[in-house]
Amino acid sequence: MQSKFKILILLTSAMGAIAIIFGAFGSHYLAERLEPKSLSAFRTGVDYHFYHTLAMFCTALLYRIYRIKGLFYVGLYFLGGILLFSGSLYILALKDYMGWPIPRVFGLVTPLGGLGLMGAWAAIFFTVIRIKTD
Repeated sequence: MQSKFKILILLTSAMGAIAIIFGAFGSHYLAERLEPKSLSAFRTGVDYHFYHTLAMFCTALLYRIYRIKGLFYVGLYFLGGILLFSGSLYILALKDYMGWPIPRVFGLVTPLGGLGLMGAWAAIFFTVIRIKTD
């Protein structure tokens, strides 16, 4: 239990730091270099990255408080969703600027990441609803 909690907190802190770095990178460096549509996609990636990092943190705390094993995996779902959703938006936003030959099918990764994030929220709902309260 302790080690899984520690893993979630370490992953969450790394994801939070990366979200801040990417947000600053987008605002200060990319703002003048990307087309408006690409910059908007990058910013959407940062927003969702940060929101769901906070969700991961809350999930870690719920895991610590209620000791429900499934909450550890919900935290990992959030991580996977962030990596797929925000990560794909970062790559798609930067592909033209960086000259990366990304196949069009790669755009399907973003909705898969979104499904992962929705699944994590649904898993929290169904996990927490089972908690016995006074």
